[in-house]
Amino acid sequence: MTLNTILTTPALIAQAAERYGTHLAIDSGDASLTYTELDDARVEVARALLACGIEAGDRVAIWAPNLPEWIVTALAIHSVGAVLVPVNTRMKGMEAGGILHDSGARLLFCCETFLGESYPAMLAPHRPVTLERIVLFDSTARAHPHDENWPAFLARAAQVPVDQVRERETQVTPDTVMDLMFTSGTTGRPKGVMTTHGQNLRAARDWARIVGIREDDRYLIVNPFFHTFGYKAGWLAAFVSGATVLPHPVFRPEQVLQRIAKERVSVLPGPPTLYYALLDTPERAGLDLSSLRIAVTGAAAIAPTLIERMRAELGFDTVLTGYGLTESCGFATLCRHGDDAQTVAYTSGRPMPDVEIRISAPGGELLLPDEIGEIWVRGYNVMRGYFRQPEATREAIDRDGWLHTGDLGCVDHRGNLHITDRIKDLFIVGGFNCYPAEIEHLFAAHPAIAQVALVGVPDQRLGEVGHAYVVLRPGAQANAEELNQWARRNMANYKVPRHFTFVEQLPTSAAGKVLKFHLRATAAS
Repeated sequence: MTLNTILTTPALIAQAAERYGTHLAIDSGDASLTYTELDDARVEVARALLACGIEAGDRVAIWAPNLPEWIVTALAIHSVGAVLVPVNTRMKGMEAGGILHDSGARLLFCCETFLGESYPAMLAPHRPVTLERIVLFDSTARAHPHDENWPAFLARAAQVPVDQVRERETQVTPDTVMDLMFTSGTTGRPKGVMTTHGQNLRAARDWARIVGIREDDRYLIVNPFFHTFGYKAGWLAAFVSGATVLPHPVFRPEQVLQRIAKERVSVLPGPPTLYYALLDTPERAGLDLSSLRIAVTGAAAIAPTLIERMRAELGFDTVLTGYGLTESCGFATLCRHGDDAQTVAYTSGRPMPDVEIRISAPGGELLLPDEIGEIWVRGYNVMRGYFRQPEATREAIDRDGWLHTGDLGCVDHRGNLHITDRIKDLFIVGGFNCYPAEIEHLFAAHPAIAQVALVGVPDQRLGEVGHAYVVLRPGAQANAEELNQWARRNMANYKVPRHFTFVEQLPTSAAGKVLKFHLRATAAS
């Protein structure tokens, strides 16, 4: 069996250990691991999970920045047939508590503190009863009687023989659900997307092959592991290729540039804002960035001049863009080597192998090249469904297996996909998707707010930001600064609106639907 045919992560890592041995899988200073050591580490954590009573199909969450422990723990979760639930590090306690509740996660791995926030303290008022234990990666303290630190958790491995892990591994198949990744939607409540081992590994393998990742590559992963870009097109694609992963917890341009020069980074994907920041950092002068080889970007509009600068000033040989959704394992289309700057900037490339793209009219009719309609995706990469939401699943995937993305676009005569607009209200802040309905749902908890409607507006630095139109409750008092501070305490910072406008009422249709195009026009003026 070759790595190209392996379709479960425990089998992938076991075979990679045999093939790559002492070659570094993760290079992160003191926490560096060879492929052999990575295999041993994920088995040890898997033994500890079994000692905690984790059964096949149980959900286990990780709420932490890009750390080696994140990867090892995720692989261990996969190895025992459990379901990984990544949690966004930008989330506050109320948001994370909702994800843990909806997933029914029994166990959570997290940091005691990250960027000045205490995750256990934030979560405490919103901790669901289904969450049995928290394991802290970076602390010797315990926030709760049933919680423990990383060394104490690992000590549990001694209670379970390796053979029990091997037995559990044999029960993991390509059709086993591998992860439950929550994506926000127009209903205002995040939905859990279920995908399997087989479809994720197949997609990651094809993505890595098209991009051109090699065994000798050193892959700096700035994209967060809780996102498909940092997880599936990140360390999973690297391990499929035998490359070395360099986790990077927090993006600071000067630090990234120094790592590129010192650690000879060759692969560096990210949103356009990442590359703009690197290009605009004075510390870039004098640093040797000649090791850079591959960049993959997307998630926002890109100027051809950026592609050209990335090639000329940062030295990338290859710059590609792509398109995908959480519901398609993060993969659907991708540019190819040799595409010019115009193609890379203005399109999302062609479908990946065995993936179909269709542009449909409102009635479902197939549209011709260059005609704009809804983008539909079909193939092995389409999710198995939304967790415990069969109706939402039926709305998203039709009887013929087409995933209705809600995005508008067209396909040109060369087969390249152009994203032109969004049917959904989502806007993108610095590469992060923001769904107005979800943010409006969070604001509903504020005692002074009667109604709120959010639209995306252009921003020179971040691409787009939120503009909130607020109707206060009768007799209530609040100002923009107060709402801004409340939002920063209760939601990820990229979701916090940058602008607030107080109105007596929102514009609505005869059916009572908020007319957001009126709000966008008002914001633009």
